[in-house]
Amino acid sequence: MVDMTDPSEHGDPAGDARERGLPGSGLVKGLAVTLKTMTSRSTTQQYPDVAPELPPRSRGVIALAEENCTVCMLCARECPDWCIYIDSHKEEVAVPGAARPRQRNVLDKFDIDFSLCMYCGICIEVCPFDALYWSPEFEYAEYDIKDLLHDKDHLGQWMATVPPPPAHDPNGEPAKEETAAARKAAVRPAPSAVRPEPGSAS
Repeated sequence: MVDMTDPSEHGDPAGDARERGLPGSGLVKGLAVTLKTMTSRSTTQQYPDVAPELPPRSRGVIALAEENCTVCMLCARECPDWCIYIDSHKEEVAVPGAARPRQRNVLDKFDIDFSLCMYCGICIEVCPFDALYWSPEFEYAEYDIKDLLHDKDHLGQWMATVPPPPAHDPNGEPAKEETAAARKAAVRPAPSAVRPEPGSAS
């Protein structure tokens, strides 16, 4: 009769013993970690008397640059918690030389409910006009949960605490805007090379 079972199903006592190691080796490793922790000096951060040194990309509170917002609603649509509330109206702007006035969106309401926010940063990533920024400020706890709803004026005040962007890496790739501007400058003809149109005065 042929044995159709997998050879790996048959236990190898020698191999199992090698995987387990010596009896009590796990206990010794655990006690070694405990001993190392007991003999090392503990460091206590004296917060709130001493402000903590936060990493440069800390996620504290979200700040709003109201002048950059175009009410495109991308942040509100992409928010997984639906904690961003936006309201706006349209105004007509007269443009000199245009046949008719143009319309632009005016931001009336921009609220973020930080009692619902999970600080994923999706709203900041999808904003095409850099209207939202991370601020490292994290001390904005409230006694009432209703006070965690920050309006656009409150969010605008956090812009003063937003750190400046890091310097560009000189060895990195140039920004897309710089590349596009250099390409346009290279394609644009020099003023002397422009030929006068037929019938125009020379």
